Amino acid sequence: MPDAFLKLSVADRREALAVAAAASGRPIHLLDKDVWLVWLLDVLFQSPFGEHLVFKGGSSLSKGYQIITRFSEDVDLTYDIRVLAPELSGPGLDPLPATRSQEKRWTKEIRSRLPDWIAEQVVPRISKALVDQELPGTLSSESEKVFLEYAPLAAGSGYVRPVVMLEFGARSTGEPWETRAITCDAAPSVAGVVFPSATARVMRPERTFWEKATAVHVFCQQGEFRGGERFSRHWHDLVRLDRAGIADAAITDRALALAVAQHKTMFFSEKDSDGMLVDYVAAVSEGLRLVPGPDALTDLSFDYARMLDDGLLMSDAEPFGVLLEQCRDLEARANKVK
Repeated sequence: MPDAFLKLSVADRREALAVAAAASGRPIHLLDKDVWLVWLLDVLFQSPFGEHLVFKGGSSLSKGYQIITRFSEDVDLTYDIRVLAPELSGPGLDPLPATRSQEKRWTKEIRSRLPDWIAEQVVPRISKALVDQELPGTLSSESEKVFLEYAPLAAGSGYVRPVVMLEFGARSTGEPWETRAITCDAAPSVAGVVFPSATARVMRPERTFWEKATAVHVFCQQGEFRGGERFSRHWHDLVRLDRAGIADAAITDRALALAVAQHKTMFFSEKDSDGMLVDYVAAVSEGLRLVPGPDALTDLSFDYARMLDDGLLMSDAEPFGVLLEQCRDLEARANKVK
């Protein structure tokens, strides 16, 4: 009978991941973190509230669709606003507040209710799974985030920490999504061992394209990168989405582009370097910027190099200059669509 990976001794787990690392080219410390990430997804989507969650972001592109090979270390999730605040949002597929004052009320309620829901439902569910399966791990939460710290089997450069972060949002429905199978990166390379797996509701990549493209647009308009490092991943992901044909499909879906723009206008307003509000609708309507100015390029190239050094990008990663040229071409094509 195959052995469950997380039940193996530390030495056996390390040996199994060494085999997978040799076969896949992905370092042991990333394969190790990936196991815990998939385990958490399984716990979440098998829970009673799993039917109201949607897995999104870069990790969803990697784990749900295999569109990117970049290791995506954290998990972004949307808890359906129609469930969290039904009296505010109503039953529509993509509810939005009608006015700015309503948006403030929605945001206030979400900021109050979401951490309570996480503390009352998510944290106890994960804690119980750790105890029931006799697994090590330190769980903590902070507002809309949950952290699972584990004892690493190997060390990397320090860019990636041995902590899986779950970040929850509840300002949308997560539509459009579809059910996808999630497996560990190490699983195909190690015989006789059963790795965690999950079945999750995953945001469609066309919406993820516009979520990332508008985020990059904001970075370019501001000329600086707020919130620390790890921002170059968005440029990498856009190029891979383009290579997979997703970008062209998303660009021609004007209804989806406008839905994302309107949602971000209402809930995620940002100001540019001149202090003016970023116009998301203009961004998705022939005004998209995907290449930042020269000052920001230095920070962007440094962060991209760090991703390369720690093994987050596989051997086929584009040189930074090539990445920018591809983003420049994507920007031009996006701005030609009527």
